[in-house]
Amino acid sequence: MEQYAIKGGNPLVGEVEIGGAKNAALPILAASIMTDDTVYIDNMPDVRDTKVLLRAMENIGVVCRHENRHRVMLNAAQINDLVVEDENIKKIRASYYLIGALLGKYKHAEVTLPGGCDIGCRAIDQHIKGFRALGADVRIEYGMIKTRAERLVGSHIYMDMVSVGATINIMMAATMAEGMTIIENAAKEPHVVDSANFLNSMGANIKGAGTDVIRIKGVSRLHGTDYTIIPDQIEAGTFMFAAAVTKGDVTVKNVIPKHLESITAKLQEIGCEVKEADDCIRVVASKPLCHTQVKTLPYPGFPTDMQPQIAVALALSKGTSIVTESIFENRFKYVDELTRMGASIKVEGNTAIIDGVERYTGASITAPDLRAGAALVIAALAAEGCSTVDDVRYIQRGYEDFHLKLQGLGAQIELVESEREYQKFKLKTG
Repeated sequence: MEQYAIKGGNPLVGEVEIGGAKNAALPILAASIMTDDTVYIDNMPDVRDTKVLLRAMENIGVVCRHENRHRVMLNAAQINDLVVEDENIKKIRASYYLIGALLGKYKHAEVTLPGGCDIGCRAIDQHIKGFRALGADVRIEYGMIKTRAERLVGSHIYMDMVSVGATINIMMAATMAEGMTIIENAAKEPHVVDSANFLNSMGANIKGAGTDVIRIKGVSRLHGTDYTIIPDQIEAGTFMFAAAVTKGDVTVKNVIPKHLESITAKLQEIGCEVKEADDCIRVVASKPLCHTQVKTLPYPGFPTDMQPQIAVALALSKGTSIVTESIFENRFKYVDELTRMGASIKVEGNTAIIDGVERYTGASITAPDLRAGAALVIAALAAEGCSTVDDVRYIQRGYEDFHLKLQGLGAQIELVESEREYQKFKLKTG
């Protein structure tokens, strides 16, 4: 069983290159099947989720070829199956994007119900509501979402709640519907904008992405494109907080600073120095961290995917901090693990009350999900002594070469597969 072996106590110092956004790559991969022409996608993150989705696409007849590690060629002219029930696809949340893409192009799709990290209820009712508004019949049977339509017709859809997945999924289906679709109370996240830009580069007519009203004028066909995915704001934010937690000095490169404003603001609030340039941000943590309050909100608010990372920092800050989780109700599963390292955190409902402590100490901990797993690695890097982090497969779902990038910043971290390898690591790191 793979695990991270970590010796803490070293400040992270240096530069790190941020990869393509996983949360943009997944819907863009799905949307690529909406044309029979060849599509090229650059800055593709090489993570488990993208690999699983590519495999599922290949299983229904899509030709997928990597030109290099981060550039992929796709051709969906020979799709031979509109039923997606690949065993692995159950493991990722983004499988549902294939519904919007296949429904839009073929007016029929059957896809296994999605999985992903267990961070709380993530209903697909808004997706279903949108598909039905466009004229599709939607049923859930035998663990599958089955959609079919004689034709899709544009509609005025008001989202009951802000949902990134539903916004993108409805946008994909509406791209090839007849007439105009208006999505109100739409999600505004950067990956919603990136998905719209990708579809527009294939000939779609989408306006308003990035605002709460998106207008889509349906087109009859889409064409090939060559597109580059935006940088990953959550990977960038994770390394920014890694600098804060380890009292380091880290420059994250290949980022869009505008996407990171809520993260930057909180780092400055707790006492970090943050310097922005055109496509990079430097975080210096030379002073003791101080407490603050944070509430997760849809973009441009503080991202729920960054909540565990800021909690790890606040647990080492002076005073009492409050973290309120307003998106997912099961996102504090990492607290027990962090407490094993010496943190003082009390969870009441959707709120964590954090009393800052002076230090963490090494422990054997387990990653409960993708983002919490990365946050626990950061905590271990700041801790005195050695730690192990189990279930690193969660972290590998969304972070490419995570331990290697951390090593490049001076971290003592290795991927080990046995107790013998861990003992060798302990001997080597002294």
